[in-house]
Amino acid sequence: MRPQKIKALCFDKDGTLFDFAATWEAWAASLLLRLAEGDMALATGAGAVIGFDMALRKYSSDSIVIAGTAGEISAALAPLFAPRSVDECLALINEEASNAPQFPAVPLHPLLTGLRDKGLKLGVATNDAEGPARAHLDQAGVTGLFDFIAGYDSGYGGKPAAGQLLAFAQAVGVSPDQIAMVGDSTHDLHAGRTAGMRTIAVLTGAAKAPALAPLADVVLNDIGEIPVWLAAQRAF
Repeated sequence: MRPQKIKALCFDKDGTLFDFAATWEAWAASLLLRLAEGDMALATGAGAVIGFDMALRKYSSDSIVIAGTAGEISAALAPLFAPRSVDECLALINEEASNAPQFPAVPLHPLLTGLRDKGLKLGVATNDAEGPARAHLDQAGVTGLFDFIAGYDSGYGGKPAAGQLLAFAQAVGVSPDQIAMVGDSTHDLHAGRTAGMRTIAVLTGAAKAPALAPLADVVLNDIGEIPVWLAAQRAF
């Protein structure tokens, strides 16, 4: 049976709309040094716990930062920075995230405007908190182009569960089988599959094609290739 035409796209944020390394390597170094009050040895040890090499400014492939929520990162770091509580660490994580430099994976405004002009509904489902997510979209000047924006703390849970995606489908009145989830991690693609959506993987995050391909209908270099792929599929 021919797949349903795609009427909506739900995007992950980090590694999908924005280049992961350019944004989150700087964030991790700044956050860890701030939590450690400048103690490089402590910051380096904490980096190892979350899969970040302070010397190389690189993440390991299994880093909790790649697909985890801010709450999960805070829970991992807080024991290293006692007497700071998990909530105190989370507040710093979100503050640093809101101020992190953002580097769009492609020029976002023309891409998203073009997709909307074709009648597609657009959403964001991120494991970042909603506040920093909106700040990042504001910085890029694209918040108003999305019909739905959810973070892990918006009341729908985080990925790889499907709550955010199903909430998006309900918000825009589109059946899940007419939506594609676009993401750079296996968490994104698992969420899409669980929600009954098509899945589009992009390579602007930390994961490589062999890890993403088994869960994706297609693997693209970046989101800029989506319109051509959709047209080739006669998907809208």
